[in-house]
Amino acid sequence: MEEVRQVKQRILSGIQPTGVFTLGNYMGAITNWEQMQEDYDCAYFIADLHSLTVRQEPAQLRKHTMEAFALLLACGIDPERSLVFVQSHVHTHAEMSWILNCSALMGELGRMTQFKDKSAKHADNINAGLFTYPVLMAGDILLYQADYVPVGADQKQHLEFTRDLAERFNHFYGNVFKVPDGYFPKAGARVMSLQDPTSKMSKSDPNPNAYISILDDRNVIINKFKRAVTDSETEIVYREGKDGINNLITIYSVMTGKSFAEIEKEFEGKGYGVFKLAVGEAVADKLQPIRDEFNRLIADKKYIEETMAVGAERAYKISRRTLDKAKKKVGLLMP
Repeated sequence: MEEVRQVKQRILSGIQPTGVFTLGNYMGAITNWEQMQEDYDCAYFIADLHSLTVRQEPAQLRKHTMEAFALLLACGIDPERSLVFVQSHVHTHAEMSWILNCSALMGELGRMTQFKDKSAKHADNINAGLFTYPVLMAGDILLYQADYVPVGADQKQHLEFTRDLAERFNHFYGNVFKVPDGYFPKAGARVMSLQDPTSKMSKSDPNPNAYISILDDRNVIINKFKRAVTDSETEIVYREGKDGINNLITIYSVMTGKSFAEIEKEFEGKGYGVFKLAVGEAVADKLQPIRDEFNRLIADKKYIEETMAVGAERAYKISRRTLDKAKKKVGLLMP
């Protein structure tokens, strides 16, 4: 009797090439991406088209795109098991975005929280791409008939918009798109600033001590944790009002696999200095193999470019099927 091959559900996610990933990116997304390769048909991409909503220095954008791609591989994303590509290398994304733009409504785009936030930050460049980039994001997802999209709290609105857009298109033109569900990672992976633990860790923070780059060397990492803001108490416990310590306990838990209770017991009666050093060393130990592999990969430009090309070709073949179906449904004359 032949064994029935189980088809895995598809999960898709992208990350912008806006500089080296932070510890927050790694803990909040990339570690989950690596693990999901076991259970899902995964598609991961570098969202370079999205980064154009903010003015970029061209040479830096190209450099950051290469580095982001190499970092994904260094973090354990396997191009043999997952679809890995650069968004702009697959022209179906831009084509699908235009078709979906014609089903998106001005009102719903204007209500997007991130549009309001970014408009405030970049008041001199409130461009049309900034307004419509949720449509491009929807196209990214719908092109690959994704079952799930990993989303944090700040992306739930975009997922709901994607679902609404897919359902609207399917209603008017016939069934083309799978309506995706959110994939919500387990709680506890939200990493906060080391200098302001009430704010999310961000590589755009003007204070370099506030965030950890996953390519920071060992001494830099340990020194940043030594300077981490805590509180005036001495007890290493996870509870409300101890934002700095809560953040460090969360980070140490993810790095070591220990529970909060185990961590509290391990450091009972020990000072913050001892704990901060232990967290820094655990992070440095965890990131060292990634730094080593990244340095090996980024030195092999030919391999990176070949892997990008293979990924783009695979992505085009998959996404073109959906795009062609959508084009026919809306009445475009096919060549």
